[in-house]
Amino acid sequence: MKALKIKYCTKNLKNYDAKPVYKAVKSEFPDLKHKKEECLGRCRVCKHECFALVGKSTIVTAPTPKKLRKKIQAAIG
Repeated sequence: MKALKIKYCTKNLKNYDAKPVYKAVKSEFPDLKHKKEECLGRCRVCKHECFALVGKSTIVTAPTPKKLRKKIQAAIG
């Protein structure tokens, strides 16, 4: 079974001061793969709110880093 992968856009993390979300989710779910990429190509989403890519196609968005963390946790299960 492949491990679930979560991808983060470094520009988005920086723009919304959401780096603590990456660190918290990574420490909470250490057996998942966490990857930061310079750009995930989701610029329309990135301009307006915090986001992360869970799995291959699930985009999790939220207006604040705190809400993003909760939504990522819910998406993981």
